Amino acid sequence: ARLAAEVSEATGITRREADLIVEAVFGAIAGALRSGDEVEIRGFGSFRLRSRKARLTRNPRTGEQIMVPPKRVPFFRAGKALRDRLNQEPSEEPLAAT
Repeated sequence: ARLAAEVSEATGITRREADLIVEAVFGAIAGALRSGDEVEIRGFGSFRLRSRKARLTRNPRTGEQIMVPPKRVPFFRAGKALRDRLNQEPSEEPLAAT
């Protein structure tokens, strides 16, 4: 919700339109990942799925051993431009500027 509010404020579109845009972008990313594709947003980073193997672990409350099934998890790798912007001095260009 906060991202949509910032998009709305920065672009002058309504909050509802910004909500729809943000949901559409995230939906497209999730759909591409589900299909096995990597998603790259130039200057920002890339998303891909990583597979985690099944593993034996313990329930922290009971101490009982349980098997966690294999699963796919999203992985994000920040791009160089994003890393550079995050490491700027505070007096330099604000993060929202492009």
